Amino acid sequence: MTLEQLRIFVAVAEREHVTQAAHELHLTQSAVSAAITALEGRYAIRLFDRIGRRIALTDAGRTFLEEARAILGRAADGEAVLSDLADFRRGELAIAASQTIGAYWIPRVVRAFTKSYPGIRVTLELGNTEFVAGRLRDGAALVGFVEGPVDEPSLAIDRLFDDELVLVTAPADPWLAAAGGMAERLRAARWVLREKGSGTRVALEQALAHYGLSAADVDVALELPSNEAVRTAVEAGAGVTVLSRMVAGAALAAGTLAQVETPLPGRGFHALRHRERYFGRAAAAFVELVRPGPFGRAPERSTG
Repeated sequence: MTLEQLRIFVAVAEREHVTQAAHELHLTQSAVSAAITALEGRYAIRLFDRIGRRIALTDAGRTFLEEARAILGRAADGEAVLSDLADFRRGELAIAASQTIGAYWIPRVVRAFTKSYPGIRVTLELGNTEFVAGRLRDGAALVGFVEGPVDEPSLAIDRLFDDELVLVTAPADPWLAAAGGMAERLRAARWVLREKGSGTRVALEQALAHYGLSAADVDVALELPSNEAVRTAVEAGAGVTVLSRMVAGAALAAGTLAQVETPLPGRGFHALRHRERYFGRAAAAFVELVRPGPFGRAPERSTG
């Protein structure tokens, strides 16, 4: 069994598609199929069911996938050590980030990092907070960045900087002229929410709790999978929401969103790492670029 066979197996298992895995790995389809066939033949066990033109993991394949990911994680640890010894001349840094910090802050840090360390290949995956924690647990990412709370004993959490939340709606929303106290007005509003498991959804629920409300107490018009979808829906008049100023800033400046002045609890952006995985100098240098300090200052609150 080779590490290359394991990488191919994991790529095929995650996609359940040989052609897509071959494309991602920059290999021919025949090379990918041969690696899977060699693994199955060597141990006389079927890892995939061939169903017509589709493939699906067998029970044995699902069990082996966990072990294969763990082995590749340890191999990545070894590569990180060698990369340190080579003074960043080569290597890879896998990052996972939740959508707010991942879309609005991390890309500029990636640019600064790759300029300083051109030999380090940086990959970035975006998802919600639960997704990021899962990628670190699986060993698929070395460092994660989230805005939501993470209750995972295997992960170390480092607070980086604070975020500002704003309550926004469309400028023409009749709700802006509604009478009553803020708790009463929030209960009467139609809401656009992120999906459960996202840091922005948790922040909104905390904002509601500040007024003695929960998501179950309000009228949820839409539940959407990204900050951009939420912002666009609110701009179109679908309802009100709570967003990071990072996300809402450009729309507020352009006048396509209106901010409702009301105190909201803040939140922090955090870096995550697995306590048992080697966290090398490249990863540490990247985190230092994310936090206010060597890179400059925290993200501007007036831009999107």
